[in-house]
Amino acid sequence: MNVSNPVPTNIPQKKSFDLFDFLYKYGTIITIIVLIAVFALSNPSFIQGNNIVNILRSISIVTIIAIGITISLSVNGFDLSVGSVASLSNAVVISMFVWFSQNTAVAIFSAIVAALIVGALNSFMIVKMKIPDMLMTLAMMFIIQGISLTYTKGASVSQNMVMPDGTFSTGVISQMFSKIGQVPWIIIIMIFVVAVVHVFLTYTKHGRYMYVIGGNIEAARLSGIPVNKYKVAAYLLSAFFAAIGGIVLASRVMTAEINAGAPYLMDSVAAAFIGFSVLGAGKPNAFGTFVGAVLIGILQNGLVMMSVPYYAMDIVKGTVLAFALALTYYKQKH
Repeated sequence: MNVSNPVPTNIPQKKSFDLFDFLYKYGTIITIIVLIAVFALSNPSFIQGNNIVNILRSISIVTIIAIGITISLSVNGFDLSVGSVASLSNAVVISMFVWFSQNTAVAIFSAIVAALIVGALNSFMIVKMKIPDMLMTLAMMFIIQGISLTYTKGASVSQNMVMPDGTFSTGVISQMFSKIGQVPWIIIIMIFVVAVVHVFLTYTKHGRYMYVIGGNIEAARLSGIPVNKYKVAAYLLSAFFAAIGGIVLASRVMTAEINAGAPYLMDSVAAAFIGFSVLGAGKPNAFGTFVGAVLIGILQNGLVMMSVPYYAMDIVKGTVLAFALALTYYKQKH
C-alpha cells in the first residue's frame, strides 16, 4: 500500500520584497539624505556646521508646536488652534514684561495659563458638547486670533513702544528670558520636549492608553480606560506645547508680532503627519514628528540657498504634506 508523504505545513514562507512598504518605512529618511546630497552639491556651505545649527534652530519652534499636534492625533483628535495659541502666548509673555514690568517666572506662567484655558475650552466643547474636533479647533483658531488682536489692539508689542496714552512703555524684557530663544538653549529645549514626549507616548501606561483610544475608542471604553479624561489631557497638552512654542518664539524675536504663530500651523501639521510613516510607526509619534520637521527645515533652508522665491515655499510644503497624507491614509486602508 502506497502511503503518500505528508506535506509539511510548517515551512516558513519567504516574504517577498514590498517596495511600497520599504518606502513607507524609510522614504522620509532616504528623502532627507537625498536632499542633503543635492543641496550640498549645489552649495557646499549647506553642510557646514553653522548652517546645520541654523536648520536645527529654525525647526525648533515648529517641532515643539508639532509635538502638541502629535499628542492630539494620538487620541484620534486634531488641534488646528495651536498656531493661534502660540500667537496668544507670544503676546501675553511679551506684554507681561513690556506693559506690566513682571519678572520672567510670572510672564511665562501667565502665557501658559492663557494657553491652558484655551485647551480646557477646546476639550470641554469636544468631549462634553460632542463637537467634531477639527470644526471646534478651527472655530477656536479664529476666536483666539481675535482675542490676541483685541488684547494687543492690533499692534506689535515691543520694548519702548508707544502706549495708547502717548507715553512710552517702561518695561524691559529680562536677559534670562532672551536666552531661551538663542543657541544652544532653543535646540536643547526642542530635544528635551521630543525626548520627554517620546518616552511618555511609547513607554508609559498613559501614552499607551492614548494610542488605544486613537486606535479604537469603543475598545478603549470597554477596557475601562477613562476615555474622556485622556482626551481632555491631550488637548491640554497640545495647548501647553503650543504655549511653549509661542514663548520660545517671543524670546527669539523679542517682540509680539500680530498672529506671529499662524505661519507655524501648516509646518507643524506637515511634520506631525510625515512622522506617521517614519520607520513604519503607522501612528503619531514624537521621533517621527522630529524627523518630519527636519525634512521641512532642510527643504526650506536648501531652497533659500538655491534662491527659490519665498512665495514658492508654500507650494513645496503643501506638496510634501499632501504626499505624507497620501502615504499615511493609503497605508491605513491597505
